[in-house]
Formats: sequence, C-alpha cells, structure tokens
Amino acid sequence: MKTVFMVLLAIIAVVLVLVVVLQQGNSNGLSALGAGSDTLFGTKKKAKGYEEKLQKLTAILAAAFIVVTLVIVIIE
Repeated sequence: MKTVFMVLLAIIAVVLVLVVVLQQGNSNGLSALGAGSDTLFGTKKKAKGYEEKLQKLTAILAAAFIVVTLVIVIIE
C-alpha cells in the first residue's frame, strides 16, 4: 500500500513541477511588496484563461501532494 502512495506522490511531484514551469513569470520580484504596487493582491492584473487554469491546477496539485505525503507518514 505504501508503494502505491509513493508512486502517486512521485507522479504528482513531476506534474506539479511541469505545471509550475509552464506558468508565465511575474517579473515583479520583490517590488510587488512595495506600497505603490497593487499586484500583491491581484487587483491590477487578473489571470485569464490559460494562466488561470494553470494556477488552479497548481493549487490542486499542491494540496494533493500534501495530502498524499501525510497519508504516507500516517501509514508508516
């Protein structure tokens, strides 16, 4: 049973890395934290279409990664 979860975790990790790499860079860096920028809370520019789907997929995969990792720890 543990092996199944380990393989699932490896697949999720690889897909998560690929999805993160496919996302477009923000290029603001730490300047997004400044007082003159609205990009910290996303009020200036909202993701549309492809980018929005990638962001949702990233969140789902990250949550799945955490859950599967916790299941593996509990099984052990």
